[in-house]
Amino acid sequence: MQEFYAYLPTSAKDLLRGFLNEHPIDIKVVKARKSKHGDFRKLPSGKVQITLNFHENPYRFLITLLHEIAHHLAFKTYGYRIQPHGLEWKQCFRQISAPFLVEHIFPQPLLSVFAQHLKHPKASSDTDIKLSMALREFDPPTNKITILELPLGAHFQLENGRVFQKGPQRRKRFECREKGTNRLYLFQPNAEVDYMKTK
Repeated sequence: MQEFYAYLPTSAKDLLRGFLNEHPIDIKVVKARKSKHGDFRKLPSGKVQITLNFHENPYRFLITLLHEIAHHLAFKTYGYRIQPHGLEWKQCFRQISAPFLVEHIFPQPLLSVFAQHLKHPKASSDTDIKLSMALREFDPPTNKITILELPLGAHFQLENGRVFQKGPQRRKRFECREKGTNRLYLFQPNAEVDYMKTK
C-alpha cells in the first residue's frame, strides 16, 4: 500500500508523508504506459486515486506525483469545472512543489530546470524539452538516442520498424522524412529512437 515511497528520492519521503497524512490519497504504481506518466481521478466512492507509472528515475517519479497531487488540490479548492491544466492547477503545482525545491532532494542542474518549469508548467513534463532532457540524465542506461542528439541527415528507426531521416529543425520540432513513403513528419527533440549508423 505504501510501496510507492520506494520509488521516490530518499530525502523527499518524510516531506511527502506529512502532506499525505493531511490529504489522504490512494496512490498506485502501475506498469509503464506510453501515453502518460500518471493520472488523477475521483472514484465513485468519493476517494481520490492517483496512478503512477513504474519508473526507476526517482526524480521523474516525484515530479509526476507532484503534478497529479496538484490536480487534487486544484479540484478540491476550485471545484471540478476548472480546466485540468489551467491557472488554478498551475498555482497548486507551484504550491505543492515549493517545499521540494531544495538541493538535498533535487540535484543541480535538475533543480534549476524544474524551478524554471514551474514558472509556466505544461500539461506534461515531456513537452518541456529542457526538463525532459534534464530528467533523462537520471534514467537507466538505454541504447536509444534522442532526435536532438542525432546528426543532421542521420537515419533512425521507431519501435514499429518505420525508418526516417533527420532533417532541419522547424521552430521547436525536427522535420524528418520517412524512408519508402518520402513523407515528412515532425518529431519532438526529446523523442527517443534507434540510431541506424551507416558504415
